[in-house]
Amino acid sequence: MGKIIVNNNVTLDGVMQAPARPDEDQRDGFPYGGWAVPYADATAAELMAQGAATNGALLLGRRTYEDFYNVWPKRTDGNPFTPVLNATQKYVASTTLKEPLPWENSTLLKGDAVEAVAKLREQMEKDIVILGSGNLIQSLMRRNLIDRYVLLIHPLVLGTGRRLFPDGAPYATLRLVSTVTTPIGVVIATYQPAEPTPA
Repeated sequence: MGKIIVNNNVTLDGVMQAPARPDEDQRDGFPYGGWAVPYADATAAELMAQGAATNGALLLGRRTYEDFYNVWPKRTDGNPFTPVLNATQKYVASTTLKEPLPWENSTLLKGDAVEAVAKLREQMEKDIVILGSGNLIQSLMRRNLIDRYVLLIHPLVLGTGRRLFPDGAPYATLRLVSTVTTPIGVVIATYQPAEPTPA
């Protein structure tokens, strides 16, 4: 059985919205898009690459999938991420998208997304990584389907924006497994659920 791993950038106040680009996610008038870019460095990139070697697939919500598709396949600047993302199997949770999905190696999950992810987790031998996809993460947390959180915690407080764990998020107790601090001050913290939480 594979593990479901959340891998996300967050600020000290828990914001996960639009870390990569100014136009990435402007919902609710969010003015700080691209906030994680100044903190990118080789340490974080190397750790993420090591993790990617053991991953079998990506799991994405509709908004994150469409955003990634609109950016990464079009990048032909020789960056190492485009060929990896293109080749990786991508599972998409959405009630509005229809097959065939436009990005190669993409599969739309059928029926109830949480049930479909539970079955996928049982079938997979390698790990499944969730990037972005805050609403999907909340749904999976309620069913105790997240096995690990890898959070890149940035030394930054925005005071506004969509958070990874918003008000009303499911209760969870987590155990710190490891930490790495990058030279620029990003703490890469890995957590596992300490115990099953009430569904």
